[in-house]
Amino acid sequence: MKKPVLIGIIFVAVVLGAIIYSSMNLSKYRVEVCMTFNGNSSCRTASGKTQDETLQTAITNACADIAGGVTDSIACERTAPTKETWLK
Repeated sequence: MKKPVLIGIIFVAVVLGAIIYSSMNLSKYRVEVCMTFNGNSSCRTASGKTQDETLQTAITNACADIAGGVTDSIACERTAPTKETWLK
């Protein structure tokens, strides 16, 4: 087998290994958050390695759905969730 072919096979194997490893459920926490802002509501679920990271990600995702623009997004993210359910 030629050297470039072997290097290509090894590269593909490493990339596939990285994809499989990253897609495994390594997160420790999972939360569902519902946000209400300017009369609109949105619920989103997020996973993460820390509780703070997981909660902030869920809040950001929910606010992205209901807030328009940077100013509204920041204001929405600073409001308390209307619902917070820890799933894991």
